[in-house]
Amino acid sequence: MTNALMLTLTATVLILGGCRGAAEETATTRSEPVVTVGPENVVVAELTELRSGPPVSGSLAPERSATVRAQVSGSVLKTEAEEGARVQRGALLASLDDTAVRDAYLSARSQVRSAESALEVARRNAERAERLSAAGAIPDRDLESARHDQTNAEGALADAKARLAAASEQLEDTRIRAPFNGVVSERQAEAGDVVQVGAAMFTIVDPRVLRLEASVPANQIGRLRVGTPVEFEVSGLNRQFTGKIARINPVVDSATRQVRIYVDIPNEDQQLAAGLFAEGRLAMDTKRAVAVPVTALDNRGTTPVLHLLKGGRVREVPVRMGLRDEVAEKVEVLTGVAAGDTVLLGSAQGVTEGSRVRVLQEEAGR
Repeated sequence: MTNALMLTLTATVLILGGCRGAAEETATTRSEPVVTVGPENVVVAELTELRSGPPVSGSLAPERSATVRAQVSGSVLKTEAEEGARVQRGALLASLDDTAVRDAYLSARSQVRSAESALEVARRNAERAERLSAAGAIPDRDLESARHDQTNAEGALADAKARLAAASEQLEDTRIRAPFNGVVSERQAEAGDVVQVGAAMFTIVDPRVLRLEASVPANQIGRLRVGTPVEFEVSGLNRQFTGKIARINPVVDSATRQVRIYVDIPNEDQQLAAGLFAEGRLAMDTKRAVAVPVTALDNRGTTPVLHLLKGGRVREVPVRMGLRDEVAEKVEVLTGVAAGDTVLLGSAQGVTEGSRVRVLQEEAGR
């Protein structure tokens, strides 16, 4: 047998042997059980922006509000503004019966006129006395008496003017007016009601700026800064809002060990309303990194691991974690996972390492 023929036979045997081995391996692989998981049990690690900071929550309140109260007693003749109405500063909200107050005003105005006439007479008498005294026609005591009468007349006029100003103010107080531009959030008086001094009649709020009061753990006080962004969401609105810390209470609550912060929230479009409950966090740290959902972590061992799907098989990979975003419920993966890796979640984390896994793609497309 020639050398060429022997080489050909050897190569043929090797090829047949290799094909037999591949066929046996394929048969073995096909005979292995395949675990099927739904698309809800897988997630792809991706590069995303993470933010970290203490969570905050609380109810929104108007930054500027006022309760308009009655300054004089009387019956309500008419109300001019309904709840929800927009009003400008100085706009008439209601009118009170001003009969008694107007009488007092007219009397005070009459007293001013009388006092002005009396002062004019006293001044002329004083001037006449000055001339007669200079000519030696009257004694000094008559001059002093004339000057005294003028002084008393000036005092009486000043007193009458003060009474008129008070009466005029009381008359104006029977007209209930808006203290600033805003919206009537509550009307506590109706036409026909009799109100006393100090009785609440209207509540006016400025909805353009809202305030969120929240508490932060005292151990974060060194990181708190006026102007720090606060990101939050409110129930019923599928979007995120942002405000900024306007004030920080310098006193820590001795019972809760919390620091109170006050967040200003612009609301020019008025999508938010006072009274809504907000939940969010202080955006103190921001980082772009590879992240996975917090639920993907398997902490049953001494070291956290992720269950990856590589080449159709499950691989348990120890990982080291970094920044944790409590709001987005994601965590940074420093080692062990790259962007684009497929990670198992939920019940799929119980699949034994090395097992074959198939994802139901048809479910994912629904």
